[in-house]
Amino acid sequence: MESVNDKDLSASSSNQSDVPIAYTGRPRNDDREEAHKSFETIRKTFRLSGESNENDDGYSCKEIYGELDNDEIKLQRNQTRNTIISELASRNNQHEDSPDSNEEICKLDDGGLAIDNNGEEFEAIDPELITFEGFDDREDPRNFSNGRKVYIVLFASIYTLVAPISSSIISPALTDISKEFGIKNQVILAMIVSIQILAWACGPLVIAPLSEDDTFGRKTILDVSCWASFFFNIGCAFSKNTQQLLIFRFLSGLFSSTPLNVAPAVVGDLFPPKSRNVSLAGLFLLPLLGPVIAPLIGEFIVINLNWRWTLYILCITNGVAAILGTFLYQETYAPTILKKKARKLRKLTGNHNLHTIYEISNGESRLTKMKMTVILPLILLFTHPIVIGLGGFMAFIYGLMYLMIVTFPTIYGQHYGFSEGAVGLMYLPMGIGFIIGVIFWTIILQKIYIYLSNKNGGIGKPEYRIPCLLINTGLLIPISLLWYGWLIEYKLHWIMPSIGTAIFGFSFCCVFQSLQGVLIDSIKFSASALAASAVFRSICGFTYPLFANIMYSKMGYGMANTMFAIIAIVIGVPFPIILFKYGESIRESANKRLQKYQDERDAKILAKLLSK
Repeated sequence: MESVNDKDLSASSSNQSDVPIAYTGRPRNDDREEAHKSFETIRKTFRLSGESNENDDGYSCKEIYGELDNDEIKLQRNQTRNTIISELASRNNQHEDSPDSNEEICKLDDGGLAIDNNGEEFEAIDPELITFEGFDDREDPRNFSNGRKVYIVLFASIYTLVAPISSSIISPALTDISKEFGIKNQVILAMIVSIQILAWACGPLVIAPLSEDDTFGRKTILDVSCWASFFFNIGCAFSKNTQQLLIFRFLSGLFSSTPLNVAPAVVGDLFPPKSRNVSLAGLFLLPLLGPVIAPLIGEFIVINLNWRWTLYILCITNGVAAILGTFLYQETYAPTILKKKARKLRKLTGNHNLHTIYEISNGESRLTKMKMTVILPLILLFTHPIVIGLGGFMAFIYGLMYLMIVTFPTIYGQHYGFSEGAVGLMYLPMGIGFIIGVIFWTIILQKIYIYLSNKNGGIGKPEYRIPCLLINTGLLIPISLLWYGWLIEYKLHWIMPSIGTAIFGFSFCCVFQSLQGVLIDSIKFSASALAASAVFRSICGFTYPLFANIMYSKMGYGMANTMFAIIAIVIGVPFPIILFKYGESIRESANKRLQKYQDERDAKILAKLLSK
């Protein structure tokens, strides 16, 4: 039987040339499917003739190349590889000239070139290329069933729940901790809570971007991070002094923060832009409730047991999440899924030349790739205006949330004379605001995004998630701050300031969902962009609680919150307008500057690839 490439090879071998095979452009969908069917027909023919291993799925050298000798096979492989690399090289020089936020392009952080649809277009010339089996392959994360996607998002949400619980469950125990460890400095005492949030500024830069390395993927990074935070939380629970507690709290936060930045990238793996808003809402519902539920739980633990039990309960929660995730969570990063598939097929068939498009395009060492995963978020952090603007604005609002939370014990315990158990219940109004906000804004944001996309010919843009932001940052957030501050100042009934915290929680959901969605849609390095923006957010979340009580004691709740309300209006009114009107041009300009850096990196990769 004549092999699929016998004619090409006979012609090529007569010239003894390694020139690339002619590449006629990206095949249409039906052409790719036809190529795939062609290879499958050949493989099935070999299997029926009994010439192949019944378990190799048609990927052995015998099935692909028939009776060709080793020299002819090697020549064909060289031609195929040169064709693919040449096409990627030419595309790499022009693919950013007309960026489309909805184009499904995987531009790897780990040293790969611009890849389209996981390399499926090259199936027609490379029978040893491992891709998804057609456009309806159920192994492709985008083709997972809705039930499977909900299952994965739920587990990702469980991973992300650990961090906010860790950050705040210990706050009701500060009085007992100060007595046992003899802490008299209020800043040090506040740091026991907020030092975890400081760690959130470091962890995403170092750990989260590794999820975009096809060797690790999302699952490995999430699993390792969850287990690491578990062991460091055990260290917290058995700390003997302030220094040990602070060190273990920081290390725990370093790893527990990773899911907060990787989980949105998981949503990006599973859903196209138009349907991401609902998924992001589901993803962040539990983490948003974490900071308000955890102190309530911690309050009752401290009353009925002792302060160390807040950390024991945290360890149990963290451990359950780690065990469930290790055994039940599924990988969603396409390059990693394909790499595992190729590894399995190589072992099964004995054909060690089976490869993914990412392995062909990978021209960097492991050490270099590890270094670049750390450098890229820093580049985005200091040079990309979208990351700087969105990250800084989100940080301001995020800090206000923690500013409110840390003042609850003083306000309701001292001003209103509540018991310790009753103080814990005062976190619930903000939680109710979060729940209502997630449901309401998920529906509204999705409707507005689809409406504006339809007006734009069905093409969505990141900026279409912005309109609702103006209502919240320019109106609802300032109202909630003024309401909360002045009603406390005049000591009105406790239900009144609680309504203010509920309004804040309701509005906060819109801000968080909008800005996270814009970041994911605007920048192809989604995990790195989220990691960079988390630095701003974490710094504010760390510093606000340190000065909260001092500031309120000197300025009063009314004047201090008025100051923050004015800042919110000054920033929150022009910022969404500018972002909606000029965001696209700012984004494209910044991405082009970023591409210059990437082009230099890609040039080195190409030089190395072509020299092989």
